[in-house]
Amino acid sequence: MLLRDVATGKLEIGSLAIGNVTIGRPWVQAALSGYSDLAMRRVARRYGAPYALNEVVIDEKVLQRGKGRERVLFVPDDDHPVGGQLMGSAPENFALAARDLVDAGYDVIDINFGCPVGKVLGRCRGGYLLGQPRIAIDIVERVVESVAGRRPVTVKLRRGVDDSPESEAKFFEILDAIFAAGVAAVTVHGRTVAQKYEGQSSTDFLRRVKAHAGVRTVLASGDLFTAEDVLRVLAATGCDGATIARGAIGNPFVFENCDRVASGAEAKVPSLDEQATAIRLHLAEALRLCKDASRAVGATRRHAVQYARLHPDAIACRDAWCTVRCQAEFERVCRDFYDAA
Repeated sequence: MLLRDVATGKLEIGSLAIGNVTIGRPWVQAALSGYSDLAMRRVARRYGAPYALNEVVIDEKVLQRGKGRERVLFVPDDDHPVGGQLMGSAPENFALAARDLVDAGYDVIDINFGCPVGKVLGRCRGGYLLGQPRIAIDIVERVVESVAGRRPVTVKLRRGVDDSPESEAKFFEILDAIFAAGVAAVTVHGRTVAQKYEGQSSTDFLRRVKAHAGVRTVLASGDLFTAEDVLRVLAATGCDGATIARGAIGNPFVFENCDRVASGAEAKVPSLDEQATAIRLHLAEALRLCKDASRAVGATRRHAVQYARLHPDAIACRDAWCTVRCQAEFERVCRDFYDAA
């Protein structure tokens, strides 16, 4: 619960823990498909993220030998605490993949029942499982059993498949059963699967979920793009923490700003020099991970396009990033739009 000190304007913020994993500040980086690789996580930690999740991984990909598996199972010493998020449809694969993630060094195993993407739903994964309580519960029970107390297990949920009473009943059936199975925390996105990313995330639903869960740990998700959004949803819902997803792409500064707003200060707009420092750091981390410089530049460009939202000339800056194909061009955009300015 958040309490504001009238005299100082500061908020009393509870410390977040997931099972036996101490997180600290209750605003964390979500799993972001195609984005939250090691480079993004390292940058986020540099700017105050106390916990981050790897991008979602299909359970079968974890179990298949090859470079993809090696990349997923690489957890360096500076990437802690870190969550590994799994998605799939077969309960037995989930359990085996979870065990591999634990052996690799992930601190938390997260299960994705929230993805609303059409091709994911068509393969009976992600948000599809919110409409299949028996399968969803079986998956969670098997994963909890497979890690046998070695790591806490968390689950990412949406508000339901759609707005129907039947869908909501299935949500709470799953919620109660997975907490009973031993899940340490849940993250709940306030939109339905049918909504995808349209319309507003329901703060009222998040408030009802936290009230229903009681002392059990619930993290809020959805429409968290600024520090003010994060503090507002925590205050309105009573949730124990918040996972920042799209709001963290190209904006690692959001984590420091959460600290600032909680302390009674205003959020800070990063200077152009600070933005350039973060962008260059992101590329440097990508280059550390990838021997192919062009691939590292391509991966970082996706983030740089989002960093452009913070630039005073956002559209021109975004368009310039879209043309970058090599390291020299990357540096040229940094000089033209950040250093020169």
